Amino acid sequence: MQFPESWLRTFCNPELTTQQLADLLTMAGLEVEEQQPVAPTFTGVVVGQVLAVDKHPDADRLNVCRVDVGTGAVLQIVCGAANVRPGIKVPCATVGAELPPGADGKTFKIKLGKLRGVESQGMLCSARELGVSEEASGLHILADDAPVGANIRDYLQLDDTLLTLKLTPNLAHCLSVQGVAREVSALTGAPMHAIPVAAVTAAIDDRVPVKVQAPDLCGRFAGRVIRGVNPQAVTPAWMVDRLARCGQRSVSALVDISNYVMFELGQPSHVFDLDKIHGGLTVRWAKSGETLKLLNGQAVTLDEHVGVIADDTQVESLAGVMGGDATSVGDNTRNVYLEAAFWWPKAIAGRARRFNFSTDASHRFERGVDPAPTVQALERITQLILEICGGQAGPVDDHMVKHVERHPVTLRLSRAQRVIGMPVTLAQCQQVFQRLDLHYSTQAKGDDTHLVVIPPSWRFDLQIEEDLIEEVVRVIGFDQLPKRPPVAPIQAQVLPEAKRSLYAVRRAVAQRGYQETINFSFVEERWERELAGNELPIRVLNPIASPLSVMRSSLVGSLVEVLRTNLSRKAERVRLFEVGRVFKRDVSVADSDQTVAGIDQPVRVSGLAYGPAEVLQWSTASRGVDFFDVKGDVEALFAPRQPHFVAAEHPAFHPGRCARVELDGQPVGFVGELHPKWRQAYELPQAPVLFELDAAVLTQRMVPSFQAVPRLQSSYRDLALVVSDSISHDALIAAITEAPTEGLVRGARLFDIYKPKTPVAGMGEAERSLAVRLELRDDEQTLTDERIEASIKVVLDSLSQRVNARVRS
Repeated sequence: MQFPESWLRTFCNPELTTQQLADLLTMAGLEVEEQQPVAPTFTGVVVGQVLAVDKHPDADRLNVCRVDVGTGAVLQIVCGAANVRPGIKVPCATVGAELPPGADGKTFKIKLGKLRGVESQGMLCSARELGVSEEASGLHILADDAPVGANIRDYLQLDDTLLTLKLTPNLAHCLSVQGVAREVSALTGAPMHAIPVAAVTAAIDDRVPVKVQAPDLCGRFAGRVIRGVNPQAVTPAWMVDRLARCGQRSVSALVDISNYVMFELGQPSHVFDLDKIHGGLTVRWAKSGETLKLLNGQAVTLDEHVGVIADDTQVESLAGVMGGDATSVGDNTRNVYLEAAFWWPKAIAGRARRFNFSTDASHRFERGVDPAPTVQALERITQLILEICGGQAGPVDDHMVKHVERHPVTLRLSRAQRVIGMPVTLAQCQQVFQRLDLHYSTQAKGDDTHLVVIPPSWRFDLQIEEDLIEEVVRVIGFDQLPKRPPVAPIQAQVLPEAKRSLYAVRRAVAQRGYQETINFSFVEERWERELAGNELPIRVLNPIASPLSVMRSSLVGSLVEVLRTNLSRKAERVRLFEVGRVFKRDVSVADSDQTVAGIDQPVRVSGLAYGPAEVLQWSTASRGVDFFDVKGDVEALFAPRQPHFVAAEHPAFHPGRCARVELDGQPVGFVGELHPKWRQAYELPQAPVLFELDAAVLTQRMVPSFQAVPRLQSSYRDLALVVSDSISHDALIAAITEAPTEGLVRGARLFDIYKPKTPVAGMGEAERSLAVRLELRDDEQTLTDERIEASIKVVLDSLSQRVNARVRS
């Protein structure tokens, strides 16, 4: 929220400098994000009145002006502005004045000079030349009542500061200048000067029939008819300036008054063109399929979860958000209907974002607007409209539908002292509540004292005891807290030995040569459909960009996109990984503090390898990374546990170069080469190899256990086996290790493959020869040849039965 300091001081003016005021607000929880002067430094500029304008004798676009600056002497000033004319009052920089720095960073000093042979004794200024606005279309024309000769900084109040507050959602009562002033008054004890608002006497008896059919949408609705207004009336300069310094541009007098009171008192309102309303107004929930064209030109389709104000024929306004175009005020408006209401925060929250925009009104209503002064704000708007636009007002039609219930909140003095960490007296707490205008009662409870507070209508954030404790400490001052070191022992929370953190997993992947990337959890729908096989992804209600419209169920698409970015920057060798959540539909997931019903959100670890297998070096020939390189990286991440790789299919991967990763018989991920059609579709010169694993499994690890060094040596035997080409390595090794050899066979390793190019005796065309080395050992006694040969025979029998293998002759 942005506002000028001078406006704040009209409500409450403590004896503090601007910096002290900003520090006070920040330490009280109203963070002052920015302090910015209204205008840069300049001197020697006064209010001047143009008395006469003559054409320059030697320049078609220049005029010679005679200007009165209140010194008694009339100045001759050459001016090229198109809007200069006799009688106007404008800022005039006299000789010796210093204007704000230009593009070169140097101040511009006004000197006595000549333009095309005509002497110029100063300069008439635009708003941009003074740094008060970006408007540069001509001179900055002042009001007719501007005093000639007055310092322009004093007249325009340019020695002012714009304060920008970064407010948390619980500080809805500070979304107005009056609300911030109320806080300053409580913090400093300076008196609060509220604006006197007298009830406007009704001159006519016109009313608009109003029915509130949804008490869960609207708690209070007030309205008033005003006839005979002048919509083309000029908004006063003081109001335009204050609105501009709040970041709000001037639109028209009627709209400006509504916006002004919203910034002043915090009550949003709406002005309807009365003649465009058909019959009466009804406050209700919308019907599914109803449409409304808003003031911003956007046409929206409504449903039963959106509140509206409708007349007898159509919807006219989006409740608490924005008015409709059909009943907007314009130059031809003569009669208006003012509306000010209290909309329940839950009924407004998120409604504007559903339609991809936000308004000042919805920002306030969804946090909570004080319902008590609704009629007072309506009277203030009426007062200003009658002063500026004229007209006759009807009576206020106030519908109190449902009161805001304020439940008492109890503060235990002993509890406040423990939480704050310093002794707080009863008198201090009572003084804080009195300053904040919180009505309370004191109750003695044994050795403790309780203060029971009834929150006022503007404090939606006071709901639990901790809220009151926060009020006490922030008013007393956080700087009053004693500076003491913690006395409690600080103990690190050590993970069990059988578990490692995700940071350790990240380091393990990085040690394999991968670089971590961080990507959005929302991705293009195409990635989900093509690379994850997800035809029904979880959609984002309000995407930050139209392509990023769904939540990802796989990290593969994100890594492929990062690869494309790197390739566009001429990277030749890319190693990437990401640790992040994916989002999948799962009806078994219940709603809790850490889960969302129906949505599974597991953490995945995914990696991508592209380009040469090794960095550029001289010892080995360059080759491209392949499936087995990445498979080795995956095995290293699981070590010392040994994952099992099973041929499988995945929507993103090459059907013949993809494997499912299993651990203890359970699937934990995939590894594979990108499918050729996706390599072509995503315009990649080569196919990268990727993996995606369950992070929860990677964080588990085996606890090392002692194993004695064997006392006896192992014996080794080599077998040359002829098997069918269809027999896999896993099937062959399983047939060996699972043979009933009473534990003598400790391991088997394939070390050679022979596939003859021409037919060989003893081998068929669909067969090959595999050389396997067996390790045999008995930890209790030395092996004999007889026992070794017997074990070899058992192994050969198992190979023959399970994979139809035979010894090569």
